[in-house]
Amino acid sequence: MALLRAREVIMAHFRPMLARHDITEQQWRVLRVLAETGPLEATELANRASILPPSLTRMIKALDEREFITNKVKDDGRRALLAISPAGVALIEELAPERTAIYDAIEKRYGAEQYERLLDMLESLIESESAPD
Repeated sequence: MALLRAREVIMAHFRPMLARHDITEQQWRVLRVLAETGPLEATELANRASILPPSLTRMIKALDEREFITNKVKDDGRRALLAISPAGVALIEELAPERTAIYDAIEKRYGAEQYERLLDMLESLIESESAPD
């Protein structure tokens, strides 16, 4: 419960920014993952963005209609390769100053050392849960 409550506290800072651009939290995660990793197949994108595949399917359509992503069928004709488009990159860049200010305010509130420690601990938790048994 503490992790869920912490997520809600943090997302409360980001929701107004996303709402002003008519972007859902899940769509934002998809764009951020594609911006950070480059093109991905849908299954890998769903995994990295922590989104269920059926939800991603609907999101792909919405993001494609807004021209924030490209959706190209690979040479084998079976799987789509999703990538962030120039418009998607522009949105990420447009929101970067506000996003950075939010992170800076959180860091300032808790101090750089505690902030970095928290991030390290969260990454460690993610890695330990993602590691094969």
